[in-house]
Amino acid sequence: MALGTGNEGKLTKVVEDQTSKIPSIVFLGAAVASMGISLTLKCLCKDKNALFVGQWAAPFLLLGIYNKIVKTEGHD
Repeated sequence: MALGTGNEGKLTKVVEDQTSKIPSIVFLGAAVASMGISLTLKCLCKDKNALFVGQWAAPFLLLGIYNKIVKTEGHD
């Protein structure tokens, strides 16, 4: 199901309004926490779980960048 441009604009505005309420430090904290948990799992010889959790850091940081852009630039 494709969204029309009118629906996409409304949905985007709602998402950006909600996203802009989250402090940027939350995303940084989540990224650092995922790295710490990954290190802990690696030390416990749970390599697959460590890799899985460690890969969460990059998406958290990207969400933080998105959050910062929405806060500074706003939406259309």
